[in-house]
Amino acid sequence: MFFSCSLSELLSLKHPVTKSDGSLNILVVGDWGRLGGYNQSAVAAQMGIVGEQLDIDYVISVGDNFYSDGLNNDTDPAFEASFSRIYTHPSLQKRWYSVLGNHDYRGNVSAQLSQVLTQKDWRWFCRRSFVISSGMVDVFFVDTTPFVNEYFTDPEDHTYDWSNVLPRNRYISNLLDDLDLALKKSRATWKFVVGHHGIKTAGEHNVTQELIDQLLPILEDNKVDLYMNGHDHCLQHIGSDGGIQFLTSGGGSKAWRGVILPWDPKELKLYYDGQGFMSLHITQSQVKFIFYDISGNVLHQFTI
Repeated sequence: MFFSCSLSELLSLKHPVTKSDGSLNILVVGDWGRLGGYNQSAVAAQMGIVGEQLDIDYVISVGDNFYSDGLNNDTDPAFEASFSRIYTHPSLQKRWYSVLGNHDYRGNVSAQLSQVLTQKDWRWFCRRSFVISSGMVDVFFVDTTPFVNEYFTDPEDHTYDWSNVLPRNRYISNLLDDLDLALKKSRATWKFVVGHHGIKTAGEHNVTQELIDQLLPILEDNKVDLYMNGHDHCLQHIGSDGGIQFLTSGGGSKAWRGVILPWDPKELKLYYDGQGFMSLHITQSQVKFIFYDISGNVLHQFTI
């Protein structure tokens, strides 16, 4: 009912446009799944209120969906405890499109990708990389965790589930080729890319050099409008006029790291070291994004 597949190399699905003017309203949240703890439930409550005000079309999750080590299997009670029983507001009963974060890779990745979860809660949709098309907007979801060298060379005491990723170089090369092809085929007015790891960030984790080297040139070449990520547990907007806007929405639960790295103040338009989420309001002529704190206060808004 909600989806139709295209022949693109990258899995491409359509989300129906329901508003008469073709506009879309979306919520974006990341780094959330903590059984309701660390203010996850409070963020969820505010998302519900804003979601109702905006009559949202769907939700984007930018990864680290289940802490601390993903899901054990597709019957793991953490799925319902951290997702179904937390995001209960009527306005949030919409499709959730999710990418994997590094913490998700520490569990059973196939569990999060399983149709069993969607049978338990129809809202859930998670794949490694895919495209969601909605009228004037194409959103490209990218699996960024396999790009990060340290997870392979220095995993510390963590175990990552690299099944279906190895050989790594081939996986990354194919993903980049597929993404580039899908971006070039897109005729959408707006092109957004979603990944878990930051490309430009003043947060604790710093920039992801592997993405700067390998992913960013493709985004720039294809004139992407927004790159959205989590990973840093904060809210950020970094960008310059006419360029890609880099948006971090990693405040879904545990935050307040107390770290902000130096960044050009002309580019750093928001850095909020706390919990919250963001919304997107998309029309044919403009995109407006708004960041909210845990009380629903507007921290920052910007229009392109």
